[in-house]
Amino acid sequence: MESAAASQMTLGVVVALVLVALAFDFLNGFHDAANSIATVVSTRVLKPYQAVLLAAVANFVALLVFHLSVATTVGKGIVDQSVVDHYLIFGALIGAIAWNIITWYYGLPSSSSHALIGGLVGAAVAKAGTWSLLTPGILKTVAFIFISPLLGFVLGSLLMLATSWIFVRTTPSRVDRWFRRLQLISASLYSLGHGGNDAQKTIGIIWMLLIAAGYTGANDSVPAWVVIACYMTIALGTAFGGWRIVKTMGQRITKLRPVGGFCAETGGAVTLFLATALGIPVSTTHTITGAIVGVGSTQSVSAVRWGIAGNIVWAWILTIPCSAFIAGLAWWIGRQLF
Repeated sequence: MESAAASQMTLGVVVALVLVALAFDFLNGFHDAANSIATVVSTRVLKPYQAVLLAAVANFVALLVFHLSVATTVGKGIVDQSVVDHYLIFGALIGAIAWNIITWYYGLPSSSSHALIGGLVGAAVAKAGTWSLLTPGILKTVAFIFISPLLGFVLGSLLMLATSWIFVRTTPSRVDRWFRRLQLISASLYSLGHGGNDAQKTIGIIWMLLIAAGYTGANDSVPAWVVIACYMTIALGTAFGGWRIVKTMGQRITKLRPVGGFCAETGGAVTLFLATALGIPVSTTHTITGAIVGVGSTQSVSAVRWGIAGNIVWAWILTIPCSAFIAGLAWWIGRQLF
């Protein structure tokens, strides 16, 4: 089956699909820029353009920090390689891109990561049925839909409680002054984790495509040009920013001060670093939302606007099935048109 798929994939088809994958990567950065910068902008530590530049640089620098564990999971751990062809990759990418655009339009911070996983699942099932899915990779990805925001919540709230206790005798103005500086570090770390986890998902997709097309072996390492292109593209997407979502993430869930922003970003960054080290594609959106809610809940239950948080949770729940449905439809349309 691999040779049949490779024989149908001309260089032009592969180049076109690589460009579509990079378009998804750009939209990933554009859509998820708010995750990296919302807290540091809403606390007025940085102006929007300064925060965007910081996040974009950190996104790219992540290629020097993280191993390609997440790329391996996406490229080899979600769908059986024998069913991968250009129609499947096309369907998966269109499903993910379409869901990203829909949620961006409505200002919902959904997960680009899970949209891509949903796209892969939907296109694979449409082509070959559920047997083509690799259960271990899907299960750990689905598990972290719940674990990553919960871990972000716990770490964010614990950090907030710890700093409140440590600085209990310090005046609010001094606390603000210190944490305005510290938030530069926490925002950079979160953006580093964002780039490290999210860019690798597109690396995994392109790697999967190149293996199916016969341009690289299943046991070969990822070509360097793929790694550099994906990290550069997600950084460019972040540089353009997803401003519609910044307001939701930064102020509509709960009001943040610099100390709260620092705790949310640090809790989120620790979660992302851990998941990336374990090779698990997680949602940066889920993670930072959980951390922000955790920080807000330490002030009082009423400090969190649970209605807004509830709408975000619904977007999370719908992401995989909706992107999977769109991807299955796109796979069928691709088969008819191409």
